[in-house]
Amino acid sequence: MVSLLLVLAIQGSPPPFVAIEQRLARALELSVGDTVRVRQEPGAPGLLMVVEAIYEPRSDPATVLRNEFHARFHLSDLAALLGAPDRIDRAGVSLQPGVDPDSAARRLDRLAVGFRVRPSAEIASESSRTFLVVSRFHRAIGVISIVASAVFLLCIMLLKVEERRLDAAVMRMIGVRRRTVFAALLFEACLVALLGAALGIGLASVSTAVINAYYGHRFDTDLRFALLTPGITLFGAVLSLLLGLLAGGIAAARLVRTRPLVLWRRG
Repeated sequence: MVSLLLVLAIQGSPPPFVAIEQRLARALELSVGDTVRVRQEPGAPGLLMVVEAIYEPRSDPATVLRNEFHARFHLSDLAALLGAPDRIDRAGVSLQPGVDPDSAARRLDRLAVGFRVRPSAEIASESSRTFLVVSRFHRAIGVISIVASAVFLLCIMLLKVEERRLDAAVMRMIGVRRRTVFAALLFEACLVALLGAALGIGLASVSTAVINAYYGHRFDTDLRFALLTPGITLFGAVLSLLLGLLAGGIAAARLVRTRPLVLWRRG
């Protein structure tokens, strides 16, 4: 990739035009109509160019972390700047609706030598491999977190129900059925799980807002680095409720199977 050095220059003969990325224009305090000297490397003569436009590029997750600046040139001006006329590294071809990209790529490949035609979907697939690895890594962390939280929740419910053994013994002795005791303990576990889900969703919302605000300002982009969708929220709430019911059910079943006198003597 060509590294460009832009400095303000004195206006002379009508120079060619250049379009400057908004972040670069803001960093160099440039505006439309300013004249700049564009150099391929420090110390090179370079070319005088007029800032014709200031544009905001589309946010791209594949390049945003590089924190690079960009400028757009007419092809002839770029060739003159690089000293390499009639040479390009990459070009894009737009197809008419309904044209198969793979068939078009095979036909263009047979036209001449010296270049290779590849569908944009193939290029996007190769460039997104890093994101696939990160996604799998996050999925693995999520699975481990769910298993650990399930074990932790089960331990909490066992301790919570263990504290109610005296109450359970009294209810059983006065004639309350096991099913009623079990349902009461299960309902309490459900409330605890829902409360935990609400606190977790609130913490996730705050964390998402802080992460997006920090990294959005850090890289000057509108990309969202953390995402909390209604689907994720619903999944977390349902999962929390199911784990709470499971842990509460195991703990309550263990308690109601114990004879009342045994529970009473433990108290």
